[in-house]
Amino acid sequence: MKNCMVAQSGGPTVAINASLAGVIDGVMRSEMYDTVYGSLNGITGILNDNLLNLTRHMQTHPDDLDRLKITPAMYLGSCRYKLPDYLDDDSSYVYIFRQFENYQVDAFFYIGGNDSMDTVLKLSEYGKKIGSPVRIIGIPKTIDNDLCETDHTPGFGSAAKYIASSLLEIAHDTFIYAVKSVTIVEIMGRDAGWLTAAAALARNEYNTAPHLIYLPEVPFDPEDFLLDVKRLLFERNNVIVAVSEGIRDASGNYISASEQSVDTFGHSQLSGAGKTLEYLVKEKLGVKVRSVEINVLQRCAAHLASKTDLDESFALGQKAVSLSEEGVTASMVTMERLSDAPYQISYGHAEIRSIANEAKSVPREWINDAGNDIEQPLYDYLRPLIQGEVNVTYKNGIPAYMDVSHLSKRP
Repeated sequence: MKNCMVAQSGGPTVAINASLAGVIDGVMRSEMYDTVYGSLNGITGILNDNLLNLTRHMQTHPDDLDRLKITPAMYLGSCRYKLPDYLDDDSSYVYIFRQFENYQVDAFFYIGGNDSMDTVLKLSEYGKKIGSPVRIIGIPKTIDNDLCETDHTPGFGSAAKYIASSLLEIAHDTFIYAVKSVTIVEIMGRDAGWLTAAAALARNEYNTAPHLIYLPEVPFDPEDFLLDVKRLLFERNNVIVAVSEGIRDASGNYISASEQSVDTFGHSQLSGAGKTLEYLVKEKLGVKVRSVEINVLQRCAAHLASKTDLDESFALGQKAVSLSEEGVTASMVTMERLSDAPYQISYGHAEIRSIANEAKSVPREWINDAGNDIEQPLYDYLRPLIQGEVNVTYKNGIPAYMDVSHLSKRP
């Protein structure tokens, strides 16, 4: 009997722990694997020998597996650690694979987004170089929904449900005033507008908000934006706008009121597009205007989780274990959509080299010609992903999630 190791990395989501639960469940049902170890704070847990025996924990507390499924963020913690190129410095790789040997690890699962898949790629390439038998498999996770080779990513559906619900509630809040007003809602999305597009799901038989939607896939023109808003103000009292944090002008410059900074992986850290547009409307149109930044709230809103999202995330964790048992490595678990209505998907895998460091954008044909709204195919794509509600257990009036006090302890 061999063992497995699993870690989580990147930003939190509602669904990432469901994938972790799927891995644990898959290992506990396996006839090939005995124990699954959880690496705390991503790949750094292996480097620091900071591990949890997840199999032992679940055997002792069997009810925790179901609780883990609906617990948001990351039970194992996260990191933003970028492995160096092993051709420049292989010391981290040597230690990691020595740890795999010490713990008799036959498979390593890394749950995360694009930067995490970069780690999967590097470990896979190094493992191949040294002839390691350890299977390295990525499990997708990102609310940005920008991973290639998979129809969508776990975490996105729940974040989309939160955004659509929030936009509907913002509309109810706004429409009570019979005065001219503009509300600008800034939504996360540096390079891809999937999350902002999900705001359109707030529209129903009585609500047409958001009335304008701007995604980073289309160059943003401030003058066109002002004309769009001015036109709508002639037709109605209240105009609600959904805008991606990563909107850019025709030259590729971000529309942001704040100075740009860069993270460990070289990505621009954005904030302020909504505030920039607020100031612009106030100056040019002279109407009541406010901006709302949803920011990180959508990432851990388990009380508004999509059941479809959590069920698929759990199944992806299970699938990763079965793929490793078949000898698959250097790959990421994927979903392929078979139909929209009825909604059906199948689970598979794709080579990690075709996924890491790539990004999937919203197709231009799914955005209207004016670049200020979405087309029907995008509605059809989005709507199935937010379906179903999750039963959350409450204690003293608030959700009862998994105890994560181990994350606040020094290793």
